[in-house]
Amino acid sequence: MFFAKQLLTPLAAAAALLAMPSAFAADGKLIDSVYGEFASGTQTQMLRAGVTSDWSQRWFQSNGTHLSGYWDASAGAWRGNRYQNVRGAKQHLYDIGFTPVFRFQRDDKKGFYAEGGIGVHFLSKLYDNADYRLSTHFQFGDHVGVGYVFDNNWELGLKIQHFSNGGYKKPNTGVNFLNVKASYHF
Repeated sequence: MFFAKQLLTPLAAAAALLAMPSAFAADGKLIDSVYGEFASGTQTQMLRAGVTSDWSQRWFQSNGTHLSGYWDASAGAWRGNRYQNVRGAKQHLYDIGFTPVFRFQRDDKKGFYAEGGIGVHFLSKLYDNADYRLSTHFQFGDHVGVGYVFDNNWELGLKIQHFSNGGYKKPNTGVNFLNVKASYHF
């Protein structure tokens, strides 16, 4: 129930943005897809909602495939199961992120894809979950993933994501997630 309540604000903001005419650029769409993710790992669960904007650039185009990418803006809610400072309590925090993502895909943007990205995230609290601790609000979030875009514009994906501050302040054990993503492309 915690996650349902916590994601209402990001989902409402994304819906309001999509409903506004200014959300679309003169030459096409500014927002190309909306998505939701569930992630689990390192004694923590996360729900995330986000929007993406595709890049128009195509590199290494050959045999019906190319390398391109998209901008990803997201908001998420985390729940840690073993909060260090209060034994047995759960830790709740939020993150806002922005990530450039490279994607290798077919020219028609359907079918299988592989992707990877490194972005920035801001955590609402310092993460302190038993043996896993992040000592700064600012974190890097990197991921690698695979997925499939269906003919009806729905996408299902799976990715491995790692959060860390890059070692500029200790402790920095990092946090790893396995994410399942559902997305709709406009």
